[in-house]
Amino acid sequence: MVLCLYLQTPMKKTKVLIGQAGVSFPNAVITPLCCPSRSSLLSGRYPHNHLVRNNSLEGNCSSLAWQKSQEPLAFPSYLQRQGYQTFYAGKYLNQYGHPAAGGVQHVPLGWTYWNGLVRNSRYYNYTLSANGREEQHGQHYQNDYLTDLITNRSLEFLQKWSHPPFLMVLAPPAAHSPWTAAPGYAMAYSTTKAPRNGSFNVHGKHWLVRQARSPMANTSIEFLDKAYRERWQTLLSVDDLVERVVGRLKALDLLASTYVFYTSDNGYHAGQFSLPIDKRQLYEFDIRVPLLVRGPGIKANQTRLPILNIDLGPTFLDIAGLNVSQTAMDGQSFLPLLVMLAWRADFLVQYTGEGLPTGDPACPALGPGVSQCFPDCVCEDAFNNTYACVRALHPHSLQYCEFADRQAFVELYNLTADPHQLHNVARRVDPTLLEALNQRLIKLQACEGPSCRA
Repeated sequence: MVLCLYLQTPMKKTKVLIGQAGVSFPNAVITPLCCPSRSSLLSGRYPHNHLVRNNSLEGNCSSLAWQKSQEPLAFPSYLQRQGYQTFYAGKYLNQYGHPAAGGVQHVPLGWTYWNGLVRNSRYYNYTLSANGREEQHGQHYQNDYLTDLITNRSLEFLQKWSHPPFLMVLAPPAAHSPWTAAPGYAMAYSTTKAPRNGSFNVHGKHWLVRQARSPMANTSIEFLDKAYRERWQTLLSVDDLVERVVGRLKALDLLASTYVFYTSDNGYHAGQFSLPIDKRQLYEFDIRVPLLVRGPGIKANQTRLPILNIDLGPTFLDIAGLNVSQTAMDGQSFLPLLVMLAWRADFLVQYTGEGLPTGDPACPALGPGVSQCFPDCVCEDAFNNTYACVRALHPHSLQYCEFADRQAFVELYNLTADPHQLHNVARRVDPTLLEALNQRLIKLQACEGPSCRA
């Protein structure tokens, strides 16, 4: 059996029940934005192969084209055909349920029991597609708080379908905005502030990062600290979810035979390089996410090499006895990594920037082409915040990135010597290294299936 918890930073109970009972990976996503990253997790493919560019319908997020070309190739379709009972609850893709893409009647292929959130993250006042039927929810905590509703429905599924095999994916909104905590946790972390270490409140290198004010305005710091606290508050309900689901698996005598995965779709920054809050950047703070796994044959308290979110689907198929090489997936199963050390030497990070064609009305002085300009008119994205990177793991820990802008801007970081990526050394290294990394980047951007796994 497979249970995937699609979440963010693990809390205390989660660390004990999953991390300490199994293996922790320094995981990475291959694009730091919700819909493209989730599309990669589902399909096991890099963005240049599944073609989801951003969170918009025009950017192929849950579009009719995605539904036709990628959903039949996603891991739930394979597992359902293999005889798995499949259950999904929570956020799917940002544009799911859009009237122009099938509305709530569309149930993605592969899901036997479907509780899909319509559009983006909400905690109250949202719409679900319950097996293709519209289900409206209000703002009553007991009936509507989405994280708890996901918990309760997952427990009902386990009680009803406790015979193997099953796949259950739980995708609560935490810790996504609007950061609405459950009533019992609304006062937690009242004095907590975002960490002030590393690249916090430091001037950056690329023009988009350089436009941020350094040092940040007090209003920006107050804003990001408040967001940081509220994100942690929402995650306390996720910690409860983990405790209750693991407890139910144990009560049903299923825990020892079930793989449990805990991960997320993108990282997040809070003041790094003076950017108040968001994702979308190439740096470690936006492409790193937790990955904790427990299950049959996995020894407790292990830490292993980084894997990617495109490896999750292939791993699920491997658990089910399916041959990943017969699929279109770019990732590879990491089950062999639990008994050996050999693994990929590098991977690709991609992002397609978004901007407003007429500028941000709240920040008219900035002009067109930028977006996500809050607070204090600090912009987190732009059309030419479009980049591709090689993230080398060994023999040297490097990140080499090329931007699709008029400057043809290049960034190179030695993460062994500079883990916070404060020093761009692209102009200081041997040009033959830059050439080698450029050629590797070209190959990765053209890879598909077996050539990505090579």
